[in-house]
Amino acid sequence: MSASKTRVWIISLLLALFVFSGAQLGATDGVRSDHPQQYTVQRGDTLWDIAGRFLTRPWLWPEIWQVNPEIRNPHLIYPGDVISLVYVDGEPRLRLDRGEREVRLSPGIREEQLDEAISAIPLSAIRPFLNRSHVVGEDFFDNAPYIIAGEDERVMASAGDRIYIRRLAEDAPVDFAVVRKGNPYIDPDTGELLGIAATYVGDARLRRDGDPATGVVRSSNREVLPGDMLLETPPEAARMQFFPRAPEQEVEGRIIDVMDGVSQIGQFDVVVLNLGKEQGMQDGDVLAMFRAGREISDPVNRERVRLPEERAGELIIFRTFDKLSFGLVMRASRHTEVMDVVRNP
Repeated sequence: MSASKTRVWIISLLLALFVFSGAQLGATDGVRSDHPQQYTVQRGDTLWDIAGRFLTRPWLWPEIWQVNPEIRNPHLIYPGDVISLVYVDGEPRLRLDRGEREVRLSPGIREEQLDEAISAIPLSAIRPFLNRSHVVGEDFFDNAPYIIAGEDERVMASAGDRIYIRRLAEDAPVDFAVVRKGNPYIDPDTGELLGIAATYVGDARLRRDGDPATGVVRSSNREVLPGDMLLETPPEAARMQFFPRAPEQEVEGRIIDVMDGVSQIGQFDVVVLNLGKEQGMQDGDVLAMFRAGREISDPVNRERVRLPEERAGELIIFRTFDKLSFGLVMRASRHTEVMDVVRNP
């Protein structure tokens, strides 16, 4: 029998790696009143989507997860599988039943189409910010290699063009990101400089050492200009799988910026928080957003009164720096703006 390819479209939830800290989920606490009895997993689903059909707090998924013992690998969920809500000793449990799917088996190598695997969150919303958004310290622009000119006296360079570089270290790597100085991130409460945005311009590769050294622009999303800096890019690949969980410690911070120039924050917007690794933030941490109450005039005594803050949704941290982090808004139940507060969910 000739070998044939076996394609398996998977949701790799890796539930065993989830970490959850918080109150135990009671018999009714956290379960949606309009939850379905069963749900058949569809291609294009995310972990957050599926959990949100059953739970008011989707990050509590692992707390009530139960897998049939006959399922050899419970950490892979496939389109066609059936998720059911059942009660065991009065406690809610989500149960997995393997659904029907067409899988052709034959001697040969097993192939998985991982490029269409379904993630815990929508990767399309964060992919541009995984490798192409950088935050650097204040001294970076005083010490980093920089472009002094392009070839043939061109003011601008693009993919394939030669560039000339100064301030390059002897042990410098071959590949760099080309960046341009962006806006500073200032802590609104302390006034501390948390970092400076290094706006991605393109990628470059070193061709010949020297002063100036010679390089070539490999790719660009805008014109490369003299004065642009070269940033050594980390060798490890950006994280592509996230495991939602409540933070392990009590945290409180603010939304200090929103990407792509929007003013009102909505679902799947990327925001910048004044919380980072120094505050214990990790990829996958879920935070609740709170909208500050507006200030009004008391109609009886004319005093100025600030109304209570209101919960406005949740976000998940997907990239951390020393003093700040990027988060993806997963749910926005009301209008949210820069300077609104984030806390444990």
